[in-house]
Amino acid sequence: MAPFIVLTLTLFSLVTTSISSSSSSSIVSDFRALISIKQKFHYSNPSISTWNISSDNPNSICSWTGIKCLHNRVISLNISNMALYGSVSPDISMLDSLINLSIDGNNFTGEIRIENMPYLRYLNISNNQFSGSLDWNYSSIPKLEVLDGYNNNFSAYLPVPIGLKNLRHLELGGNYFYGEIPAIYGDLTSLEYLSLSGNDLQGKIPREIGNLTNLREIYLGYYNVYEGGIAEEFGNLVNLVHLDLSNCELDGFIPWELGNLKSLRTLFLHVNRLSGPVPKELGNLTGLENLDLSLNELTGEIPYDFINLKQIRLLNLFINRLHGSIPDFVAGYPKLETLALWMNNFTGVIPGNLGYNQGLLQILDLSSNKLTGTIPKHLCDSNQLRILILRNNFMFGSIPENLGTCYSLVRVRLGQNYFNGTIPSGFIYLPELNFLELQNNMLSGFLPENGKNNQTKLGQMNLSNNYLSGPLPMSLSNFTSLQILLLGGNNFTGPIPASIGELRQVVTLDLSKNLLSGEIPREISECVHLNYLDLSQNELSGSIPQEISNIRILNYLNLSRNHLNETIPQSLASMKSLTTADFSFNDLSGRLPESGQFSVFNATSFAGNPRLCGSLLNNPCNMSAITGPAKKSHSAFKLIFALGLLICSLVFATAAIVKAKSFKKSGTDSWKMTAFQKLDFSVSDVLECVKDGNVIGRGGAGIVYHGKMPNGVEIAVKKLLGLNSINSHDHGFKAEIRTLGNIRHRNIVRLLAFCSNKDTNLLVYEYMRNGSLGEALHGKKGGFLSWNMRYKIALDSAKGMCYLHHDCSPLIVHRDVKSNNILLNSSFEAHVADFGLAKFLVDGGASQCMSAIAGSYGYIAPEYAYTLRVDEKSDVYSFGVVLLELVTGRRPVGGEFKEGVDIVQWTKCSTNCRREEVTRIIDPRLTVVPKDEAMHLFFVAMLCIQENSVERPTMREVVQMLSEFPRRSPELQSSSSSSYQLKSPDEKIRKDLLGYNGASFGITEIYGN
Repeated sequence: MAPFIVLTLTLFSLVTTSISSSSSSSIVSDFRALISIKQKFHYSNPSISTWNISSDNPNSICSWTGIKCLHNRVISLNISNMALYGSVSPDISMLDSLINLSIDGNNFTGEIRIENMPYLRYLNISNNQFSGSLDWNYSSIPKLEVLDGYNNNFSAYLPVPIGLKNLRHLELGGNYFYGEIPAIYGDLTSLEYLSLSGNDLQGKIPREIGNLTNLREIYLGYYNVYEGGIAEEFGNLVNLVHLDLSNCELDGFIPWELGNLKSLRTLFLHVNRLSGPVPKELGNLTGLENLDLSLNELTGEIPYDFINLKQIRLLNLFINRLHGSIPDFVAGYPKLETLALWMNNFTGVIPGNLGYNQGLLQILDLSSNKLTGTIPKHLCDSNQLRILILRNNFMFGSIPENLGTCYSLVRVRLGQNYFNGTIPSGFIYLPELNFLELQNNMLSGFLPENGKNNQTKLGQMNLSNNYLSGPLPMSLSNFTSLQILLLGGNNFTGPIPASIGELRQVVTLDLSKNLLSGEIPREISECVHLNYLDLSQNELSGSIPQEISNIRILNYLNLSRNHLNETIPQSLASMKSLTTADFSFNDLSGRLPESGQFSVFNATSFAGNPRLCGSLLNNPCNMSAITGPAKKSHSAFKLIFALGLLICSLVFATAAIVKAKSFKKSGTDSWKMTAFQKLDFSVSDVLECVKDGNVIGRGGAGIVYHGKMPNGVEIAVKKLLGLNSINSHDHGFKAEIRTLGNIRHRNIVRLLAFCSNKDTNLLVYEYMRNGSLGEALHGKKGGFLSWNMRYKIALDSAKGMCYLHHDCSPLIVHRDVKSNNILLNSSFEAHVADFGLAKFLVDGGASQCMSAIAGSYGYIAPEYAYTLRVDEKSDVYSFGVVLLELVTGRRPVGGEFKEGVDIVQWTKCSTNCRREEVTRIIDPRLTVVPKDEAMHLFFVAMLCIQENSVERPTMREVVQMLSEFPRRSPELQSSSSSSYQLKSPDEKIRKDLLGYNGASFGITEIYGN
C-alpha cells in the first residue's frame, strides 16, 4: 500500500545541522556499510552495477543509483522495485544518518532489523518476503513517521513501537501476525493511517483504538478473526475518512456512535455477523460515499434518516434479513452508482423515479426479495446502466420499451417473475449485452429480427418457459459469441433456421417443448463446440442428419417425442463423447446401431419406435449376415493387434535403455544450471539424484526423483518428458521457466533451479515430505487426513491458485490443476505445483495421461474440451473437482463410479445439487465432520464446477468464501428467510438456483449477481 508521505528537501534541511555534526560516523562508514549491503544482494538489474565496491573514493557513493547525500552523509537509500533478492545485511544500521529508507517491491528474504537510525523518518520494506518479527528497538529510531511492512511473511506477535510519538503511518497488513492487537497502540496518538488487515489476529479489538483521534484511515479486517463487536469508542475517531472492519467475524450491534464520524467517506462492515437494526444515526454521515453492510444478520428496515446521504455512490445491504419497502428517497440520491439489496425480505414496489436525474447509476441488483410492481421506466435515462438484476421476485407488467435502446447494458437477469407483454425491440441485440435471463415469466409475442444485422457479444441467453411464439429469427446468426441458448418451453413454430449453424461457439442448445416443425437442419453440425443438444417435444420430421456425428464432443442428445423417421445413422455410433441420448417416441425404423456408445444405452432411449429392431430392444432383425468367417476375422484382428503392441513395447524399451545410458555418460561439463536463489549445491549434486533408486513419482509431466544435497537440504528433481526439441529452439520456454523461478508464495512449490543440456531438462524444486494430496487422500492411509486438515489444505491451495491468477503479471493459468499437483510439506501445508508447464508439455508430446488439450481426465472443464481455449476459469473448474475429492475421498474417475460417470456427475446425482444432502457423499473414513463446514465446502465446490464458465467464481472469491465461512447462529440457520443457506421459498426457485436451467448453483446467488 503506497505510503502517503513524500520527503522533500525542506524535511532534509531540518536535520542538516545534526547530520553534519555527527562524529561517530562518516562517509567512509557509509561506504563500508553499502559494500556489505550489496554483497548480500542478488540482482539482474543493471542499475545496481553503479555500486562500484572497488572504488577507492568513498565520496563516489553519492552518485550511486538510489542514493542521496547531504553534507557528505547518505540520507536516502531508495532501491524500490529493482527485482533484487537475497537478504538485507544487519550493517544497514550503520547508515545512521538515513532519513529515507525504501527497499520495497523486491524479493528479499530472511529477517530484517532496523535500529540506531536517529534521523530515520520514512521506512518502506513492503512487498518482499521478509520473515521473523519486527521486535526492534524502536527507541533508537525515535523520529520515525512512516513504517510500511505490507505483504511480507512476518509471523509473530504484532510489534510494540514504544516511543514513536511522531508515527503517522503504520502499515502491517498482508502478513502472518497473530495474537491480539496490543492496547498500547492506543498511545500512538499521532497516527493518521493504521492497517493490520490480512493477518491471523484474534481476540477483541481494543477500545483504546478510540484514542487515535487523528486517524483518517483504518483497516483491521480480512483473515483476522476477532471476538466481540465494534467498540463504541470508535465513535471518537472524528477525523476518520475510511473505516474498514470487514471480513473479520465481528458480532453484536453496529454502535450508534459511528454516526459521530462526520468526516467519513467510506464505511465497510461487510462479511461479519453483525445483527440488530441499522442505526439511524448513520444518516448523520452526510458526506458518506460508500456504505457496505452486506453479508451480515441485520434486521429491520432501511432507516428514514438515510434520506440525508446525498453523496452516496455505493449502497450494499445484500444478504441480510432486512424487510419493509425500498424507500422512495433512494431515487433522490444524485450520485448513486451501485444499489445492491438482494437476498433480503423487501416488499412493495421499486421507487418509480429510480434512475430519474441519477446520471451515474450503473448497477442495480434487487433480486431474491418479495418485490411487486413494475420495472421503473427511468433506469437507463442516462445510458450508464450496466447491470440490471431483478430476478426471483413477484414483479409483473411489461419490460419497458426504452430498455431496448439501453446500449450500456452488459448483464440482465429478470427471470422468475411474472413479466408479460413482448420483449422490447432490439433488447436481445444490444451491442454490449453478454448475459440475458428472462426465463420463467409470462412473456409472449415474436422474437424480433435484428434489422441492423450487427454481431453481438451475447454469451448466454435464457428465454425458456414463457409464451413466446412465431418463427425463430434468421438473425440468430448474429450471436457469434453465444455459448448457451435456452429457448425451451415456449410456443415457437416453423422450421429451425439453417442459420443456426452460424452459432460456432454454442455449447448448450435447448429448443425443446416448442412447436418447431420441418427437418433438423444439416447445418447444425457446424456447431462444432456443441456439447448439449435438446430438440425434444417438437413437431420435427424427416431423417436424423448423419452430419450430427461431425460434432465430435457432443455429450447429450435428445430428439425424443418428435416425428423423425428412417433409420438412426450408423455414424452416430462412432461418437465416443456421446454419453446420453434419447430417440424415444418417434417413427424411426431399421436396425439399431449396436457398436460404440449404443452398446451401453438403455432400451428406454429407443422406446416408442415399434419399427426399430436390434438385440437391445428384444426385437431381432434378420441375422443371416452373421457367419463363421466373420468371427475368424475378428480373432485374426485381435492376434495382429497383440503382436503389434508387443513390437511397440520392445521398441520403446530399447529406446529408453539407450537414452538412460547416454544420460549417464554425459558429463557435467555439458550441463548448465540456472539458479533462482542462492544454492549450496552444484549441478553434479543434482545429477547424482537422477537414478532409478530415487524415483518417487511418475506422471504426464515427467519423472520425479528425491535427492539429498551435501549440506543436508532435500530436493525434488523433475526430469521433463517431451521437451527435447523445445529446449533447443524455443527461447520462450526458457523465459517461462525464469518467470516461474521468480515466483515466491507460501503456497506455491518453490522452483530452485533449472538444469539442462542438449537432450534433457531438469527442474529442481523444494522437497515436499508428505507427497501429493492425491497420494495422501487416495492411498491406504487416506483416513489419516482429518476434516480440519482437509479444509486447511483446500484453503492453502486456493491461496496458491489465487496468487497465480491475480497477483502474477501476466497471470499464470495452471492448465493441470489436480490433487496430484498439490503437494504437502511436513506440516501438511498445501503447495501448488507444476503450474505454467502444461502448454509446453502438450506441444512437446507428453505422456498420454495428460490429455491433448492440456489437463488430466476427470478435471477438464467442459468448455476446455469443446473450445480448446484455456483461461483461469478452466483452472477454477479443476479446483472444484479437487474440493469434491476432499469432501468425498473418491478419485475423480475410475471404478468407483459407473462407466462414463465421473465425480462431478456422481455428486450431482447423489445430492440432487442440494448441499443439505452432503452427508450422502462425505468420505466414510472421516470420524468427525462439522456438517455446516462440509456443506460450505461442498457449496464452494459446486460453484466452481458450473457448466457455464462465466458463472464460476474467481480464485480470489474462492479464497474469500473459504476464509470467511460465516458461523451463523442456530436461530438464523433455522429461519426460512435465511437465504444464505439456500433454502428457497419454493420449489420453483430451488430448481433455478440448483438445477440445470438456472446455470446451476451460481456464485452470483451468494457473493454477487
